[in-house]
Amino acid sequence: MIPVVGFEGHRVAVLGLGRSGLSAARALREGGAEVLVWDDNPAAREAAEAEGFAACEFKRVEAFEGVASLIVSPGIPHLYPTPNPVIALAMEAGVPVDNDIGLFFRSMGQGWEVFDRTPKIVAVTGSNGKSTTSALIHHLLHAAGRDSQLAGNIGRGVLDIDPLEDGSVVVLELSSYQTDLARALTPDVAVFTNLSPDHLDRHAGLGGYFAAKRRLFAEGGPDRAVIGVDEVEGRYLANQMAEGPGDDRVIRISAAAKLTGPGWQVFARKGFLTEWRKGRQVASIDLREIGGLPGAHNHQNACAAYAACRALGLGPREIEAGLHSFKGLPHRSQTIAEAKGVRYVNDSKATNVDSALKALQAFRNIRWICGGLMKEGGLAGLAPGLPNVTKAYVIGREAQTFALGLPGVEAEICTTMDRAVAAAMAEAQPGDIVLLAPAAASFDQYDNFEKRGDDFAEHVRSKLA
Repeated sequence: MIPVVGFEGHRVAVLGLGRSGLSAARALREGGAEVLVWDDNPAAREAAEAEGFAACEFKRVEAFEGVASLIVSPGIPHLYPTPNPVIALAMEAGVPVDNDIGLFFRSMGQGWEVFDRTPKIVAVTGSNGKSTTSALIHHLLHAAGRDSQLAGNIGRGVLDIDPLEDGSVVVLELSSYQTDLARALTPDVAVFTNLSPDHLDRHAGLGGYFAAKRRLFAEGGPDRAVIGVDEVEGRYLANQMAEGPGDDRVIRISAAAKLTGPGWQVFARKGFLTEWRKGRQVASIDLREIGGLPGAHNHQNACAAYAACRALGLGPREIEAGLHSFKGLPHRSQTIAEAKGVRYVNDSKATNVDSALKALQAFRNIRWICGGLMKEGGLAGLAPGLPNVTKAYVIGREAQTFALGLPGVEAEICTTMDRAVAAAMAEAQPGDIVLLAPAAASFDQYDNFEKRGDDFAEHVRSKLA
């Protein structure tokens, strides 16, 4: 655990007692703060009280008297669509609002000396590919003999990093919820993978969503910025960060085009990753036979991880060796089984249209299990991938409406995962891919995308047994 500095002897409130909230409360107490906690869930409050934390409901502005800061869990709205009432009261009282990410960088930046040496911090954000890119950076570092720790939106909470573990690098996956509110964001290497519409209600539109992501690059900027430039927002961000055309502080990455110019670029075309620097080719890697990174979207992830590791001093050949040993992450283009010439792929993490499109474009002859809690913007963005779909098997409470958004695609209304898997399996032919890529949130039927993916895998394996 990292003890939070700067609050010794001060009262600090923590709102939300899930993984990050409890972790923040413990780290604050370890640093000498008096911690007050609240969660609307009685069971969460009882668990915190069992650890010795005092619960305070914060119903009035006066409850914040003497409170130095309010630490908020990422799932709690602080601005849009409307602020949580406790946060609104804190802002009325003039109490600074922060989160565990801000506490982490604040503690590192103020000279936390539990490590024998201060580790390098790599922070990864973007709409899609954050988890795979973060895990891949972590894997490549280990494969090259560099110790690292993985935390944030993946792995452990940032304040649960073990200061006694060896680790010359800390790799953080950060969502827009985390970057939007953190009062300190000062990584050594910052990575922006891509941008597509998501969480628009929470950020009041695409501009607010991009602004939340962009904050990772705002505070004087990282030493190195790895920026995906396949969307206009990434090109804008790269332009804002670079001092001039040849500034290699910015590493531009792409999975859609060859990048040229005097700067530092990493791009993937026709299955090959290529690095150019100062007008000449430095390295080239064949990605086509790397089983843990199928499809153009994963080639973009490979470019981002490669660039981040190059910024940390790894050589092209040791990165290439590490790429071949990467097995991928659960629920992200994960092969569950292969039987009778049919491959079963779990991409339950494809919770929005853009990520589902990338999955559809990675395969052919797809029997597609899709549907769930639809997000804003509709399904029109899926159109480029629909020619690869043989048939759709639609799940979720909105299955009928979802199917109507797939023009030209034969669709069967299955509603449940059990029926969808059974129907797809019965009709699949050798060479087909049975793909779960929902293009929707899971919350109408599952607690999270992981449980949805696990349910898919369980039905596939039981029916194959």
